[in-house]
Amino acid sequence: MQTRFDLTQADIPKQWYNLLADFPQPLPPPLHPGTKQPMPPEALQAIFPDNLIAQEVASEPWIEIPEPVRDIYALWRPTPLLRAVRFEKALNTPAHIYYKYEGASPAGSHKVNTSVPQAYFNKVAGTKRLATETGAGQWGASLAMACKLFGLECNIYMVKVSYQHKPYRRMLMHTWGAAVHPSPSDQTEYGRKLLQEDPHCPGSLGIAISEAIEDTVKHPHTKYSLGSVLNHVCLHQTVIGQEAIKQMEMAGEEPDAIFACCGGGSNFAGLVFPFIRNKIVKKKNFRLVAVEPSACPSLTKGELRYDFGDTGETTPLLMMHTLGHKFMPPAIHAGGLRYHGMAPMVSHALKLGLIEAEAYHQTKVFQQATLFAQTEGIVPAPESAHAIAAVSEAALRAREAGRKEVLLFNLSGHGLLDLSAYETYLSGKLQDV
Repeated sequence: MQTRFDLTQADIPKQWYNLLADFPQPLPPPLHPGTKQPMPPEALQAIFPDNLIAQEVASEPWIEIPEPVRDIYALWRPTPLLRAVRFEKALNTPAHIYYKYEGASPAGSHKVNTSVPQAYFNKVAGTKRLATETGAGQWGASLAMACKLFGLECNIYMVKVSYQHKPYRRMLMHTWGAAVHPSPSDQTEYGRKLLQEDPHCPGSLGIAISEAIEDTVKHPHTKYSLGSVLNHVCLHQTVIGQEAIKQMEMAGEEPDAIFACCGGGSNFAGLVFPFIRNKIVKKKNFRLVAVEPSACPSLTKGELRYDFGDTGETTPLLMMHTLGHKFMPPAIHAGGLRYHGMAPMVSHALKLGLIEAEAYHQTKVFQQATLFAQTEGIVPAPESAHAIAAVSEAALRAREAGRKEVLLFNLSGHGLLDLSAYETYLSGKLQDV
C-alpha cells in the first residue's frame, strides 16, 4: 500500500492564494489605534515595508512567488503527505488519516513558509534589521534562519515562560545569529514598566508584540515582522494547502474533514484556505476544523469584535475573535497557541460558516500526541498535537458509526525541542488549566 505521496521541486507552487478575493462578504478593515477610524495602508509604513503592505491589502486571488523565495523553499518544499496507517490501526478506526508534514523544514515547522518571503521583501525594500516576537520559538527560529540567509540582523522578544521552558529553541535562534530577549525584557520602556509591576510576569505574545513594535519604531532601518495573524502571513502559508490538494489527488481520495491547530491562525490558514476556495468556488462540502487549547479558546469562547493585537495598545485594531488583549493565558506547553486573538481572516471564515472550531485540554492532547509518536514515529509539536487530538475524536466517531471517513490534518512542526513537555506528561505531572 502506498502511504507516502511526494511531489517534485517542479511542483513547488508559483503563486500564493489570497482568500480575500473569494470571501462572499468583505473583511472589515483595520482601525487606527488612536482615531478608531479605518486605517489607510500607508499608516503601516512605520513598521512594514511597502511591498508587504501591498500584500496585506491585495484583492487579487493569486500573487506571484519571487524566484529567490522559491529557490529557498526548495530546501524543504514540497513537503510530504503521509497516510497514518499505524495510527489508524491503534485507533481501530475505518477512517483514513492523512497528514501534511511541515516539520520537514530546516527550522522544524511551517513558519519558514512566511519568514523567508518576509525577509526577502524587507531586503529588497532596504531594511537592515528585523524585530519580532515569538512564543514557543518556532517563529523566532524561522525568522532567525531567514534573516541569516538574506543578511539581515534579527532581534527577538521571546515570551519569558517559553524562553525558560524551551532553551534549545532559543539556542537554535542564537545559532542562526539572532539576539533573543525574555519578554517582558529590560530592552524596552514597556518591558521595564511591566517588570517593575511584576518581576515574575510570565509574559505573553501580546506583551512580546508590544516590545517588538517599540523596538521597531525606535531603531533606524528596522521593520517589524509577524509570524501569524496578518493577511500577508496567511497568504504565504497557502503553499501548504496547494500542495496538499495535489497530493490527495495522488492518493485518490478527497478529505471529508480537514484539521489544523489554531493559535494566531497561520498553519490553519496555510492548509485550509486553498480548500476553502474549493468550498466557495467548486461547492465542495468539506468540514474544516480549527483546533485550539481549552486554556486559550479565542474561537470557541472569545468575542468577535475589534481589539488590539498587543497588550500595549500600539497595533491597529483588528476585527477578530478575541479573549481581550489584556488576557494573560496560562503557561501551557503549547506556547505557540497562547495568543488572545485570532487572525481576522480565520475569524471571518468562522463568522461566515466556512469553518468550525473545537477546543481540547492539554492532557488529552499529549495523550494522543504520544500515541501518534509511538505508532508513526514522529514526535509532534505540542501545538500540532491539538489537531491530532481532534482527528482521533473524529476517527473514533467514524468507528462508532461504522463509516469510512477521510481525515486530513497539518502536522505543522516536530516536537524534538519540546521533549521536556512530553517528560512532564509521561511522568504524570501535566495538569489541565
